[in-house]
Amino acid sequence: MVSGGESGFAGLPGGVAVSRLCVYDWPAADGVRGGTPHLHLVCSEGYVVTGGRGAVQTLTASGYQVTPLAAGTVAWFTPGTVHRLVNEDDLRITVLMQNSGLPEAGDAVLTLPPRYLTDPETYASVTAIPADAPEAERERIARARRDLALEGYRALREATGPEPLAAFHRAAAALVRPRLADWRARWERGARAAAAATGEQLDRLERGDAGHLADAVVQAEQPYERGRYGMCGRLDVYRQGR
Repeated sequence: MVSGGESGFAGLPGGVAVSRLCVYDWPAADGVRGGTPHLHLVCSEGYVVTGGRGAVQTLTASGYQVTPLAAGTVAWFTPGTVHRLVNEDDLRITVLMQNSGLPEAGDAVLTLPPRYLTDPETYASVTAIPADAPEAERERIARARRDLALEGYRALREATGPEPLAAFHRAAAALVRPRLADWRARWERGARAAAAATGEQLDRLERGDAGHLADAVVQAEQPYERGRYGMCGRLDVYRQGR
């Protein structure tokens, strides 16, 4: 958080973050081109479709659903939604992420087969992409983990009854438990601080004090990293609010 006066918050509105996403066009075993199915545990995520055409497949305790995506569509979902982006024609999205970009900073678990969800080390062994690896190796890992997650995703979609998805939820929660203190700190610096700043500003205005308006700031930035291999596609990522 960057403070702008006593009650200022200079992150993106509400403590959110954004990324620019070009969805993978790699075909999978089922003939569908797209990204890696996964869920977030404490963050909602929104898509603003800026170009192309595709869909997002989702799986929740309420069932399986397909939401078409085209330029101008705004779609969003809450924590616990397993989602898989499908690229039908050059799908490009601006992604809005709760809690200062936490979905790209750890709040994501891929739908790997259960044997890879037993502990953080086993999970990382098939999901981590070394930043210093050659381009070809980073792409190989991204494709391999996508295909492995699709194996687990297909099993969840074809399962009978709620227990397989509930078991995945439990495994995901256990995997991220060691990171919760860091997540809480990010939330406190971001969304919580932004909400608190609004409360302080309302209190000031009730007292007839408009002093915080003199602390107004304007900021802009370009992506600090372009083309990162993300879960759903190649990402341009920004620092603001993270």
